[in-house]
Amino acid sequence: MIVNADTLIILDFETTGLSPDMGDRAIEIGAVKIEDGEITGRFQELMYPGRRVSSFIADYTSITNDMLVDAAPCEEVMHRFADFIQGYNLVAHNASFDKRFLDAELTRIGRGYDGEFSCSLLVARRIFQDAPSHKLGELIKYANIPSGGGFHRALFDSEMTTKLWLVMLDEIKSRYSLAHIPFKLVQKLAKTPKKSVDNFLRRYAN
Repeated sequence: MIVNADTLIILDFETTGLSPDMGDRAIEIGAVKIEDGEITGRFQELMYPGRRVSSFIADYTSITNDMLVDAAPCEEVMHRFADFIQGYNLVAHNASFDKRFLDAELTRIGRGYDGEFSCSLLVARRIFQDAPSHKLGELIKYANIPSGGGFHRALFDSEMTTKLWLVMLDEIKSRYSLAHIPFKLVQKLAKTPKKSVDNFLRRYAN
């Protein structure tokens, strides 16, 4: 497993609802693969969840039932996605949501993954503590990252999260004079109390 925080896969799901435990399914997966901070691959597919999506979800995601009717079923898409992510650690914005759906969809097909997760939302709360909001769109504005697209589509959100993630890694490197940031460090950072972040990173740097 690659250990650096700039070599991993950043993913995002669009879904029929909030919880796979309540029967909700994935309807789109998007992901960006970065290696040494450079984008080296992308994955994006719609997937048919076996039933119609609500008008609320269609409005929220711009993914309509007409778009899904000819899409491959979840099972097919998730087999391809399982192949794509093997050997890489994983990041998502509000990762607990995406991890639940990833785990649920892969369990359905008897697949798994060998990477570990970190959450760009939790890291942003510690690195950009003055941001007015830690929603992805607001963080993109706060960090002056060009966007020019529509949020709530899986690949676009993955692309924006990738840009945010790399900006945050650069911020940590600059503040604490670090040449490399291990993935384990950002995992620990995501769980560090906000008031203790500076001391935590200074201790690591020294």
